[in-house]
Parts: sequence; structure tokens; C-alpha cells
Amino acid sequence: MILDTGNILLIGSILLFISVIAGKAGYKFGVPALLLFLGVGMIFGSDGLGIQFHNPHEAQFIGVIALSIILFSGGMDTKFTEIKPIAGSGVILATIGVLITTIITGGFIYYISGYIPNCPNLTLMESMLLAAVMSSTDSASVFSILRSKGLGLKQRLRPVLELESGSNDPMAYMLTILLIQIIQIGEFNVWQSIGMLLIQLSVGALSGYILGQVTVWVMNRINIDNQSLYPVLLLAFSFFIFSFTDLLKGNGYLAVYIAGLVVGNKKMVHKRSTATFFDGFSWLFQIVMFLTLGLLVNPSELLPVIGIGLLIGIFMIIFARPITVFLCLLPFKNFTTKARVYISWVGLRGAVPIIFATYPLIAGIENSKFIFNIVFFITIISLLVQGTTVSAMARWLKLDSEDETKKEFDVSLPDEIKSSMSEIQITETALANGNKLMNLTLPDNTLAVMVKRNNKYFVPKGHTTINPGDKLLVISDNEEELKKAYESLGIERYSMEKN
Repeated sequence: MILDTGNILLIGSILLFISVIAGKAGYKFGVPALLLFLGVGMIFGSDGLGIQFHNPHEAQFIGVIALSIILFSGGMDTKFTEIKPIAGSGVILATIGVLITTIITGGFIYYISGYIPNCPNLTLMESMLLAAVMSSTDSASVFSILRSKGLGLKQRLRPVLELESGSNDPMAYMLTILLIQIIQIGEFNVWQSIGMLLIQLSVGALSGYILGQVTVWVMNRINIDNQSLYPVLLLAFSFFIFSFTDLLKGNGYLAVYIAGLVVGNKKMVHKRSTATFFDGFSWLFQIVMFLTLGLLVNPSELLPVIGIGLLIGIFMIIFARPITVFLCLLPFKNFTTKARVYISWVGLRGAVPIIFATYPLIAGIENSKFIFNIVFFITIISLLVQGTTVSAMARWLKLDSEDETKKEFDVSLPDEIKSSMSEIQITETALANGNKLMNLTLPDNTLAVMVKRNNKYFVPKGHTTINPGDKLLVISDNEEELKKAYESLGIERYSMEKN
């Protein structure tokens, strides 16, 4: 079947529906949604039900649009307060770590390529190109699994993994483009290459920060009567930031991530509704991107690369990733050996390496189709082996904890209200003076507005009986006094959101 205007909406809607159902099943059983979306695309592709899609240019275009939205949305969901203590380790993993992974993996590929049946004898630069394409990790699959199990992580592992996964794509992209140019030109200038990397990183970071500030300023002052247009305006900004930075010869992926980080940590009108829109839009484009990549590959072409694909995939999981992580984290003594092992294990490959694998295809690099098939196969191996064991590995290493980021009450205050809202868990100590709400010692101008008990919600009154284990939603305009009250009540577990 060839896609045209007559059937694209029908086929597209069916694919989206099946992908959402598959994603729901994966969410329940801990299977990475990415793997299921890729599988749906492969089933409906040329080797399956017959949809003919073989255009890497279109796949790359869809991927760039999707990544712009996904990285911007990921930046919006990341809090400065969480990443600030681990910024150094995260940045080193996202930059030097990608380079080390490329060198180690590329050397291994160059060594074995001539000894494997059905494998071309790759040059050193071709081996490094293949390694560079696979050098970045995927955050979407990892955290969808963690959220599905309600799993938290000790030792600030979650923000480390989020920061690394959200910011390591630019380095992998730059290495990929650089190596393609070296292969095409036939020579390698060290200082020119270093200069290109520095320009891409510095221009991308500076552009993202400045344009992120501009975005917040415009959003807060444009005063649009129709509130539904604010998410549309923010979407336009995300595309503009990527393309404008690219015109300045900076890295657009880094720019949109940093811009999203700036926007997400600033006060902005209609921020909650806009963030909800972006979250849904991000998921939509993840599905579209994964389906497109699944349609692009021919499963029958993966069979000849199984041998070398397994060798490279196992090498990256067992050797390249752990060596990289342990080397990068040597200066940081706050991570235990178990934490370093877990960071090594969560080196998931995902959609980004497959998108980057289209660049050699479009550039006409020799063996580019072989490189694309290897990357696709290793992505599947990584998701099957690592993606399905993310939660189990955390429990095995005793690094799991209750997810502190999970909110029991999906409520937020409007920006105009200058108050603090917190969720607390009632303990026996807190009820020492009585088990009625009015017996709790809370500051003036503080209200307990909702109670969660056994997955049921209700509005309390002064004489309402409060039981140990109940969750309370509390609003106050005196944050410091409220914290002192919690301490006096012996309440250790609470989350506070300042407005």
C-alpha cells in the first residue's frame, strides 16, 4: 500500500490508536513504549502489512520536529533545584561521556568488523561514525517505566539520568556530523574539529538561555484574550529557537533543551495548561517519530546483522557504558559503586540514534545502510535487555525508594495566588493531641482542603477524624511557619510547592 492523501488519515488514525493501546499495555507491564511503537511500525511496514515508506529525508524531518518538542518539553519538566547539586556529573556524562563511548565502541567495531561473516570491513572513521550515532542515551523510555512502577531512586540518580539523557544528544549529533564530513573530505583536522564542537556547544547554550528568557518575557506580556493560543505561541517559540540557533551554526537540540529549562523554571501565565498541552504534544510526536522509524526499516534486512549487532550491543552494555560512567564519575565521590553500576545499566539506546543513523544515509556514505540496520538492531536489543529491567535493577542494587516526585493531589494554584501548597502524610506522632483535624497544630491562614484515604478523596471539616497514613493537601501563605509546624508534629514526609 502506498500512502496518499486518500488514505493517510485512515492509516494514521489506526496506527495512532494501536500505538496508544500498545503503550498502555507496555506501561502496565514495564515494557518500554518506544519498543512497542517501533514494533507497530515494523508490523505495518513493507515486510509486514505492506505500507511502503523508504524515504530517510522525511523520516529525518519528522525526527527533528519531534526532538525539538520532546527536548523542549523535557527541559520544562526539569527543576533547577534538582539538577543543581548534580550538574557537574550530568554535564560530564553528557559530553565527555559521549566522546569516551564513541572512542571505546568505535575501536571495538573497527577491530571485529573484518572477522564477522556478512559484515563489511569498516574503516576506522566508519567504525567511529557507527559508534557516534549510538553514543547518546534515551530518557523517555527509562522514566516512563519508572513512573509506571511508582519507583523513586536514591542518591539523586533520577536528576542525574534526566540531565544526561536530556543534554547528551547534541554531543552525539555533532560527532556524527563531524565524522561524516571527515569521511567525505578524507582528512581530519583536530583543531578545526575541536573549534566546531566548541562553537556548536557555546552558541547553542547561549542562544537557548537568551531565547528562553525572551520567550518568558513575551508570554507574560503579550496579553492574548484567547488563552488557548498560549500553547500555540510557545510551540512556535520552540521551533524558532531550534531553527534560529541552527542558522547561527549552534546546536539546536541543546538550545531547545536549555530554553525549555529556562521556561519551566520561570513564572509564566497559564503555565499549567501550557505544560499539559506540551506533555500531550510531546507524546504525540514520540509516537509519530517511533512509528515512522519502524516503517522505515525492513525487518528482513536485520537478519544479516544479528551476529555483529549482538556483539556490539553486549559490548556496549557490559564494557563501553560502565567504563565510560566510572571514568566520568571519578571526580565525584558522592556516588556509591552501586549507584555507578545503576547509571551504567540505564544507558538505553532509543529513537535518537536511529534518527542520527539517517544522516549517513542521506549523505551517501558507503555502508550507510549497514550502519542504519546495526543501529536499529542494537536499539531493539538495548530496550529488550536494559529497558525491561530498569526497575528490577534498582531494587536489586537497593537503590529504589518511594517516588518523592509523585503527587497524590493533581492540583496547582494560579500564578496570581501567592501561597504555598503542600502534601503531607499523617503519622501517629502528628495525632498525639487528638485524631480530629482541629487537633493538628497548624499556623494561622492555613487550610487543610482535601484528604486522601484508601484512594478516596474528601473535603475535611474541623471535627473530621484523621487517621495515620492519610494524605492531606494544605494551603498556606506562611511557608516558614508551616514547615515549623510540620517539625513539631513529627511529620517528616511532605512536599511543598511555592507559588
